[in-house]
Amino acid sequence: MADAAPTLQYVYRWDLDKTYLKTEFDTFMQLIRSAFEKAEAKRAIPGAAALLRELRAGGKARVCFISGSPRQMRKVLTQKLRLDGVEFDEFILKPNLRNMLTGRWAAMREQVGYKLPALLSGRAGLPVEVQETCFGDDAEADCFIYSLYADILAGRVPRVLLEEILEKAGCYPADAERAVSLAETLPRGDAVRRIFIHLDRRSPTARFDRYGSRVIPVFNYFQAALVLFEDGQLEAAQVIRVALEMVDRFDYTLDALRNSLQDLLRRSRLQRRTATLLGEVLERDGVPSVGALPSAREMLASFSARIQQLGDVPTLSGPSSKPIDYLAALEADLHTRSKVRD
Repeated sequence: MADAAPTLQYVYRWDLDKTYLKTEFDTFMQLIRSAFEKAEAKRAIPGAAALLRELRAGGKARVCFISGSPRQMRKVLTQKLRLDGVEFDEFILKPNLRNMLTGRWAAMREQVGYKLPALLSGRAGLPVEVQETCFGDDAEADCFIYSLYADILAGRVPRVLLEEILEKAGCYPADAERAVSLAETLPRGDAVRRIFIHLDRRSPTARFDRYGSRVIPVFNYFQAALVLFEDGQLEAAQVIRVALEMVDRFDYTLDALRNSLQDLLRRSRLQRRTATLLGEVLERDGVPSVGALPSAREMLASFSARIQQLGDVPTLSGPSSKPIDYLAALEADLHTRSKVRD
């Protein structure tokens, strides 16, 4: 008899451009270049592939991609993920050709009316106890959308407020109606544990304080791995394997890793005992050797001593625990758009 499939315990939802891939689309020429780029030419953000492989290990977690890239890019994007050894369970891309053919021009750029219903639809059928972590970036509206999604699941966004948010966000009425309908069918629970925002544009971290402590802005994926280690989602050896990829393949230095750790401590997004525990495990068990150059292993072996020698790090106060004012956040982060019509 075949072994039973592992019970699903967690879902990781990832944006793609500027969250997993180093994609430039600020100009028309960059957009065209990205659309015609082959899989082997696309570049992953340092540590992203390693982190995804570690999160997917064991078979008890689902990895779901949701991207604003057009559906016509599915083949090349899938090839890129396979080249990086990244497995996934769901891959949602934007129907921009359909939007263009039906004259929904605003929908080609608008994100809330596309991503929110897709997230809510992806949640349908999952047990209420299954938790999620979302990964996005600071280039568009990821933090706003993921936070809204989390609070809808938790029952903190009444229907009237959701309808007002969707209207002021510039969603097409059909997209807004679908989001509201999906929201009302899902069981309530605090499902979204963390939201990581990759600071591709180096936005000030204070910009995200209005979204509370659930949101963790990160400059790199070693920082995300450290927080996931503190949350119990990764083992120490898995954090080190993420760091090894960043050192071995992307030329990260010991100082860069140490500064990344200190930055989290300073922002009160990581506890000092977590850093100490990582250093102790490194000192006791050593550095995993699979797939890493000897020089990288030697450098990380000394990292444990550096962690142990960390002095006091001045800390800033953490973000507020007040409920999110989504209408204010919409005005600040999405620059309220005029209403669009079908």
